[in-house]
Amino acid sequence: MYFGLNDNGMSLVDIARVIGGELHAENEESIIYGVSIDTRTVQPDDIFFGIPGETYDGGDFAAEAICRGARCAVVTRVPSDEIPYILVSDTVEALGLLAREYRRRFGTITVAVTGSVGKTTTKQFIYSVLDTKYKTNKTEGNFNNEIGLPLTLFKLNISYKAMVVEMGMNHPGEIRRLSRIAEPDIAVITNIGTAHIENLGSREAIRDAKLEILDGMKEDGILLLNGDEPLLRHLNTGKVCPKYMGIENPTCQYNAVNIRKTDAGFLFDLDIRNGDEVLRDLEIRTRGRHNIYNAMAAVVCGILSGISEEDIRTGLLKYEAVALRTEIEKRNAYTFISDCYNASPESMMAALDVLGDVADGGRRVAVLGEMLELGSFSRDLHKSVGRSYAKGTDLLITVGENARAISDGARENGMDASHIVELPSNTPAEIADAIRKVLHDGDTVLFKASRRVALENVVSLL
Repeated sequence: MYFGLNDNGMSLVDIARVIGGELHAENEESIIYGVSIDTRTVQPDDIFFGIPGETYDGGDFAAEAICRGARCAVVTRVPSDEIPYILVSDTVEALGLLAREYRRRFGTITVAVTGSVGKTTTKQFIYSVLDTKYKTNKTEGNFNNEIGLPLTLFKLNISYKAMVVEMGMNHPGEIRRLSRIAEPDIAVITNIGTAHIENLGSREAIRDAKLEILDGMKEDGILLLNGDEPLLRHLNTGKVCPKYMGIENPTCQYNAVNIRKTDAGFLFDLDIRNGDEVLRDLEIRTRGRHNIYNAMAAVVCGILSGISEEDIRTGLLKYEAVALRTEIEKRNAYTFISDCYNASPESMMAALDVLGDVADGGRRVAVLGEMLELGSFSRDLHKSVGRSYAKGTDLLITVGENARAISDGARENGMDASHIVELPSNTPAEIADAIRKVLHDGDTVLFKASRRVALENVVSLL
């Protein structure tokens, strides 16, 4: 995987200084024009970072990277071959330090997005709005960690005027490190849920981990918070200015009001209390009431970034969903909703809302797999999902042993056993065949599970 620096490049001696490394090279003034972490895609004049993997040390490939044209390698131990190298204690940290220095060369408006649910959708909405006025760089795919974020920053060049980055985490300290790399002007916390509660222990601890985003923010930065989430109210944000947005809490600076469903999504008005202004009839063409929060964040970011109301409206309509997230497709006699990228109790609830919106006359069918990283809370949280789906679906299908707790919750809340189907974790073809046998023409079918379950492979066979 290769990511380029700008046309001016950076000298080896400057890179060594920035990352705090010990440089060993005959020509310390050699200019580096690219960054690589993969020998298969090394380009001439790259610097190669030996990033550790689960079963290997990337430094073992340093000599190969040099043979393929790299000027230097960043490693954690002295190479056995005589090659130019920079010795550091941690190559991942070094990659982040270089990315931060590189980002500082550009006057981009930087927006960072974190939260338990909705990060990627919010990022996409913000990108669509900012890109109407500024050429905007954004996080792609799952590049929201300590390797992916720096690689995203290396894509910057002088033509970019804005950037939207997503920040994910599993453990305390991760958001802090990402924020210090990106140094955002505006940060968004979408919500506080139960994703990764296995590692953090409580929603309060999850909240505190998300608030680490403050650590890298500029003193005059702005933190956008979901004002409908009690855990995000009355926070000490230091010199960073908090602004609240919501639907239910009337004390927010930004409130979505007069919400109306349309054939494609929603219309809503944005009540801007501090400015005594209302933006009327903002339109989004995506299902699920939760997406109003995501769109609202984009509208506020647009306002704060000096984007006109007309361009904000255009940006909302340009929003495009990311693959595997709420993909709606009519095929044969069915309507499929594929939301297979990941799952948490909160996103399961949001998906149920989408199912209700999309279903038009036929049965509401939910195919649900397990949710991961819930630890000792797992069974209770799976059952809570089942209790909700008992009242929101006509047929519930669970896939895998760990998803049976969803069925248990549905039965506890009164769902008839004849409306519940429990399938084992068979091959996609076997699961698809079993589902096909219980579907009726006109059904709307939701597929939702954690990424590892890969329910999209089942959808493709139906």
